[in-house]
Amino acid sequence: MEPPVTESLNSFGAKKTLDVKGKSYEYFDINVVEGMEKLPYSLKVLAENQLRYEDGKNVTKDHINALANWDPSAEPDTEIQFTPARVLMQDFTGVPCVVDLATMREAVEALGGKPEQVNPLNPAEMVIDHSVIVEAFGSKEALEKNVEIEYERNEERYQFLRWGAENFSNFKVVPPGTGIVHQVNIEYLSRVVFDNEGVAYPDTCIGTDSHTTMENGLGILGWGVGGIEAEAAMLGQPVSMLIPKVVGFKLTGEIPVGVTATDVVLTITEMLRQHGVVQKFVEFYGNGVKSIPLANRATIGNMSPEFGSTAAIFPIDEETVKYLELTGRPQEQIDRVEAYAKAQGMWLEKDAPEAKYSEYLELDLGTVKPSIAGPKRPQDRIVLSEAKEQFRKDLPTYADGEPVGDEASLQAKRMDAEGAVMEDNEDVTGGLNKSREGEGESAAKGAAGRQSNPVVVSSPNGGEYTLDHGMVAIASITSCTNTSNPSVMVGAGLIARKAAAKGLKSKPWVKTICAPGSQVVDGYYQRADLWKDLEAMGFYLSGFGCTTCIGNSGPLPEEISQAINEHDLAATAVLSGNRNFEGRISPDVKMNYLASPIMVIAYAIAGTMDFDFETQPLGQDQDGNDVFLKDIWPSTEEIESTIADAISRELYEADYADVYKGDEQWRALDVPEGETFEWDEASTYIRKAPYFDDMKPEPEPVKDIKGARVLAKLGDSVTTDHISPASSIKPGTPAAQYLDENGVDRNDYNSLGSRRGNHEVMMRGTFANIRLANQLVDITGGYTRDFTQEGGPQAFIFDACQNYKEQDIPLVVIAGKEYGTGSSRDWAAKGTVLLGVKAVITESFERIHRSNLIGMGVIPLQFPDGESHESLGLDGTETFDIEGITELNNGTIPKTVKVTATKVSGEKVEFDAIVRIDTPGEADYFRHGGILQYVLRQMVKS
Repeated sequence: MEPPVTESLNSFGAKKTLDVKGKSYEYFDINVVEGMEKLPYSLKVLAENQLRYEDGKNVTKDHINALANWDPSAEPDTEIQFTPARVLMQDFTGVPCVVDLATMREAVEALGGKPEQVNPLNPAEMVIDHSVIVEAFGSKEALEKNVEIEYERNEERYQFLRWGAENFSNFKVVPPGTGIVHQVNIEYLSRVVFDNEGVAYPDTCIGTDSHTTMENGLGILGWGVGGIEAEAAMLGQPVSMLIPKVVGFKLTGEIPVGVTATDVVLTITEMLRQHGVVQKFVEFYGNGVKSIPLANRATIGNMSPEFGSTAAIFPIDEETVKYLELTGRPQEQIDRVEAYAKAQGMWLEKDAPEAKYSEYLELDLGTVKPSIAGPKRPQDRIVLSEAKEQFRKDLPTYADGEPVGDEASLQAKRMDAEGAVMEDNEDVTGGLNKSREGEGESAAKGAAGRQSNPVVVSSPNGGEYTLDHGMVAIASITSCTNTSNPSVMVGAGLIARKAAAKGLKSKPWVKTICAPGSQVVDGYYQRADLWKDLEAMGFYLSGFGCTTCIGNSGPLPEEISQAINEHDLAATAVLSGNRNFEGRISPDVKMNYLASPIMVIAYAIAGTMDFDFETQPLGQDQDGNDVFLKDIWPSTEEIESTIADAISRELYEADYADVYKGDEQWRALDVPEGETFEWDEASTYIRKAPYFDDMKPEPEPVKDIKGARVLAKLGDSVTTDHISPASSIKPGTPAAQYLDENGVDRNDYNSLGSRRGNHEVMMRGTFANIRLANQLVDITGGYTRDFTQEGGPQAFIFDACQNYKEQDIPLVVIAGKEYGTGSSRDWAAKGTVLLGVKAVITESFERIHRSNLIGMGVIPLQFPDGESHESLGLDGTETFDIEGITELNNGTIPKTVKVTATKVSGEKVEFDAIVRIDTPGEADYFRHGGILQYVLRQMVKS
């Protein structure tokens, strides 16, 4: 069921009829508006959206003309309302959205409406993919064990999501174990061009995961947003945005032999980060685009958050159609996509006139070299041939070991550590001659100037091996970025086959993970008989979901973890993912590297980052001959012929034939019945949201803020990672104390991400990041001064907020420039309001977080131009009064409000703060106490 089609004013007479093989569609022809034909593809999609939603209020003729007259060189200054066709969610970020919808059903009933009124108006689809953790690995039982543990940990959440799928119209849930949300999206969920009651329009989709941009490879305009914006879009509200700059990226040439799609995307990531594309669209164009396979386009689009753009899009062309055919889309849909794109001028024709772009970049694909990226950022590309050298340059930042002067002294040091275990098992270049556990293998590779700290570890399976800085602790084929791409996945299987034939194997200290992005990968691995080869390298099927990129690799073997931590080894992870930030992959791993699935296998065999694949052998074959990477690298012809034999339309049709059904465990869940959800007061995962408690049919007048205290005084570039609860739950913190009080064992704390459906946990984790630098206190972390107590002692932020709440004292946050940058996490705003913060005063805001604060009823204010809390002499001990907010009750938006900060001495600091409620729509949201309250009241009225 799609939402009813909105009636447009159609001021430009754009509504027309499109005939496609006997079926007629209405559509809005952008070409009737002069100037539209020269726009970049991505802005044409926005233009169609404006024509279709023209209502004279949110979307006017002026907005449409602003697009038609777009100046590529101008700084963005025109705000438009963009209404996406659908919303995509993963379970971590999607659960709070469903909690809010379920709570709204009770609230609308309390206001005299009917619960069944509350449904997504736009299609909303969730793929449960972020909850699987790789506890088991390296055996055929790994998948079954990991699924079993996943259900044990997440049964409450899954029951709730199944209830939602069965009770909300326009909401569907893809069960766990199916694949990664973005891969399932491009392989099955994406429409490319909608047919809604005979109206055709572009598929546009926002998602609660930043890598929603993977769909850009299919020509679908969309990007990641916070949960608040996603909820609003589900309920029919538009997304507010500036018409962006568009960077034209011309692709020419062809990818050389031995270079993978991963190498291409790491090169593009580096280029775009250096160029600067934040808050811009990137659009790929030129005849070279037509030679880029769809899977490679999706790989590039997926990495958009890593190079910082809002979207990274490819136009529709023959390659798009070919992919839709391969993945089993109905012929009617395929015909509609081609005919519509051509009619709108959205089809990439050969030698087509180039659109005007704001900025230009160009890459000759023939110049791309094999690469990895690391040790902590996706844009830090390293040419593979220089990887060993660069690792040694980076190592001193992560390791405390003393530099070793020469090869002989290194070998002496290592032999001291392990006695004579090594003997002749290592050659003088540092390469390992054998790959057998218990025969003195070592992750230490010596050369002049590197740091070394060899540690002998006894394996539970018998034998010993030596670990050192640079050891590969995790080698993981993971993430939608690459597991959606058959060329690199088949390549990984083939290099494993060749390695096994030569007698090579992964090092025993490497945790090997293979977590494909969809069951289709399992299908073509089986058809090509590649699993036996991957398993020979230790890469057994671990699960279908997002694992290593979000820190779900699970614990390392105990003896490995103990050795790393006791001896402070700089361990590494190599993953085929998109994110490698510090601390993200594993608490035991300091240095993280992105690589193709093929290179993940290679590094698992090498066992260390301190390795030169050109000069060092991976081992020896059965005859004692050195085996180098080049000897086992699969050829392009081998990869392509395997893909041709193993992958077919029927494979996709079979795997997605009943995608919402789930396995026996999913179907056996005990799901509550009824149009409203039966909340379990004992649940520590799912709690009724508090935003609608005691809500009245009409909003109460907004009030000025009196006697507020400063919760946090912060510097520049405070991100939503600093504000929003994320990662693990540290014992002793307020979130952990809550779980302790509710009988949760420490081993079952799970992560803050998994508990996003429980506001009690989440508000205790807000402003609790260990790196938050609150200038009110001398230490970093989730602390503040509690001015309800004499002398204002240091306290946990949550505990102080509880005391302020008891005394009815409002709170403010003061900060510097770029407040709220980073991922647009909804809990950064939700947690802020639940702690009692009424206003945030900064030098500048990140756009989405500013919008989210308004969406939760918190007023965003800015210091006068050129001023800051430092220049005004504010130390955070003041009491704040903010006057002039009440002007909003008159239907106007005040440009400024008067802020009076009174010091303990009685001295007053006064200034006029700029009100950052920028549009009439935002003013409506704020007057209602938030966007969800606004929508709820509109539902009741209708």
